[in-house]
Amino acid sequence: MTDIAGHSPFGGLVRLLRDPASWMAAVDVFAILTAVALPFSTSLTAIFVVAMLIAWIPFLDLRAFLHSLQRPIAAVPIAFFALALIGTLWSDAAWGTRLYAASPTAKLLMLPVLFYHFERSERGVWVMVAFLVSCTLMMILSWAVTCAPNLTMKSAADASRGIFVKNYIDQSQEFTLCAVALAYPIIRLVRAGKFWLATALGVISLCLIANMVFVVVSRTALVTVPILLAMFGLLHLRLRSNLLMLGAAVVLGLMVWFIPFGTIWSNIAPNACERLASSLDMSAARREMLRSSSLKWTLKTFSRDYELYEQEQTPTSVGERLTYWKYALKFIADAPLIGHGTGSSKGLFEQAAQESDWAKGIRVFPNPHNQTLNVAIQWGVLGVVVLYAMWFTHLTMFWGEGFSNWIGLLVVVQNFLTSAFNSHIFDFHEGWMYVLGVGIAGGMVLKSKAVVAAGGAAGS
Repeated sequence: MTDIAGHSPFGGLVRLLRDPASWMAAVDVFAILTAVALPFSTSLTAIFVVAMLIAWIPFLDLRAFLHSLQRPIAAVPIAFFALALIGTLWSDAAWGTRLYAASPTAKLLMLPVLFYHFERSERGVWVMVAFLVSCTLMMILSWAVTCAPNLTMKSAADASRGIFVKNYIDQSQEFTLCAVALAYPIIRLVRAGKFWLATALGVISLCLIANMVFVVVSRTALVTVPILLAMFGLLHLRLRSNLLMLGAAVVLGLMVWFIPFGTIWSNIAPNACERLASSLDMSAARREMLRSSSLKWTLKTFSRDYELYEQEQTPTSVGERLTYWKYALKFIADAPLIGHGTGSSKGLFEQAAQESDWAKGIRVFPNPHNQTLNVAIQWGVLGVVVLYAMWFTHLTMFWGEGFSNWIGLLVVVQNFLTSAFNSHIFDFHEGWMYVLGVGIAGGMVLKSKAVVAAGGAAGS
């Protein structure tokens, strides 16, 4: 069947499918959808990543891609995955456990793909904007759930204040990254005299920070936010601006600590706290948290949890980490060079839990809540060298001026800092934040360097 001009109605579709630019645009679209889905859904994120790979393959220049794998920024993540696979050979765990433990490192194979694609694409910034929009929507929903707890998508057993989906650790990671990342474009816009756009971005950043202060925040974010802000100040601000920022932070901190924002919030949203507390049958401590600022409550729990663990042997989050870290060091000492093999951590902790000095009530977890210790248990010093080589090569790639440099640097430093308290390379949400952030920003940096190099060559 043909149209009036004698052309097949499918001719346009065929030409579209044969056009490399169309497939490149499709990869960009799926990358944008992945960024939008990440704060909300693990399933959709996985689906869009697979779709991105499928769209990337048809017009791949295999020779150019293989050549790009020689760069350390791409080779080291591949080596990390290879080590995880090879490490299954000397592990005592069941084969299902070994393969399951190796699977989180597979996401690192997307880094070379993203480097290669976004070195050629013009839409890397679109993906970053999509993630910001998605996190902003999540922030709005978090405030809504705080005022109307029944809006949450979490089950009653898992619900907590201000969480629409997922958990407060993932949410804090997202909000921290976006809030601090916006500091760079805000400063640039102010210096360029574009005050309205700078104000809009500033409002979004402040709202994200306010959510962590007054609604819910993870302890990890509480530690990392000041460091990330200090890093931004040292890299991009003058001494006077740094002193002003420090003074503002001190004033805001004192306000958060001494002003009874919990009481104010209760007056604005009457009975919301009690409705949530009653529906979840919360303890008195949890009810106190609902009435106080999240920041103040989280700071209090540091010392409280440590005292409960040390003095009363009560299982707490701090106690769990101290127990895991103590035994992790013992496991590493037993096999320091190549570790106990992929997937060995869970079995080792299960055996340790049978010993008399294991703290009462501390549950058995398959990893020690520390990326370095987790890697060292399974692959020893060799694994730690590969892990730190990956962080180092990615960090040095982003050393320089520019928006993509700042985003990539921020993602690497945030992952490094938070991995002191969790295994965030292996976790789904934080791991994909690292892969997408480093991969897309890295491709953009490589593209700009290539442009500069080409300009220099043409000039000479």
